[in-house]
Amino acid sequence: MKNIPFCITLTALIILFSIPGYCNHQEQESLLPFLTVDGNRFVDDAGNEVILRGVSFPDPDRLEKATQWNKRFFQAAKDWNCNVVRIPVHPQRWRERGEQNYLNLLDQGIEWAGELGMYVIIDWHTIGNPVTEVFFRELYNTTRAETFRFWRTIADRYAGNPVVAFYELFNEPTDYNGRLGRMSWSQYKEFIEEIIHIIYAHDETVIPLVGGLDWGYNLSYVRDNPIDAPGIAYVTHPYPQKREQPWEEKWEEDFGFVADTYPVFATEFGFMSEDGLGAHIPVIGDETYGEAIISYFNKKGISWAAWVFDPLWSPQLIKDWYFTPSRQGRFFKVKLMELNK
Repeated sequence: MKNIPFCITLTALIILFSIPGYCNHQEQESLLPFLTVDGNRFVDDAGNEVILRGVSFPDPDRLEKATQWNKRFFQAAKDWNCNVVRIPVHPQRWRERGEQNYLNLLDQGIEWAGELGMYVIIDWHTIGNPVTEVFFRELYNTTRAETFRFWRTIADRYAGNPVVAFYELFNEPTDYNGRLGRMSWSQYKEFIEEIIHIIYAHDETVIPLVGGLDWGYNLSYVRDNPIDAPGIAYVTHPYPQKREQPWEEKWEEDFGFVADTYPVFATEFGFMSEDGLGAHIPVIGDETYGEAIISYFNKKGISWAAWVFDPLWSPQLIKDWYFTPSRQGRFFKVKLMELNK
């Protein structure tokens, strides 16, 4: 190198380290192996099965505004023995903060997660009907074109980064009992397959996660009409009131059977009492539900991330920014300590 002019060397280094994702990839590739899909399992480079268990964070935009977007926050999840964290990106926050500023937040979080040995799910956190483009609340408003552009940007930036193992393509598709317009599984399937096509054109090392209908819960349609794409996994959000007891036979009908053929990842679920902060019907439950759902996940080999590592959004896993566990937080922290070994 001593014979190469310094200015040329410096220019080359600047170009090299300005490549999106380059530094993260090089620094983190030795810490975590790439994950891939093998039948109905996630496996590492050596072919060993990997079951992911962790928590879902609130939106980085919210955390940054609350001065909590820092490595301490990620360390708290690691202290709960998480091996994965889910990072939701709300479309409205993505637009308000601006693409580059938001990507800077994601870069930081992915770096911290990688340093602590945790995988990351990037989640396009919208709720509504992608066919009619009518959404549940303003926070979730997006378009098909924006969704396609988002995933093109994300896939291009994090291609080849083993820490970013999963892209959750559309948080909770729902027609809200027709209030958001009609949407068939076939229409939703076509939309999802287009996203996957765009992602794979940029990033062939990631695992796309496909949520079910009915607010991300119902995967029954997969039995007769699975997503036509390789290397994917399916998502369910099995909150307590999605089905009445006995739960297990209904879970098997609605999403559990899928785990016999494909990997399944429950990226949202949890419980709280009726008098809990922000409680609403779908999440009202107790440890009876908690024991039942974790036992079922263990039986089926389903990965999971409990919702939500935040003292305000519900159902809360923590009471404060000292990370004091809530009632459900105590339950899931114990399960994470027991199961992630």
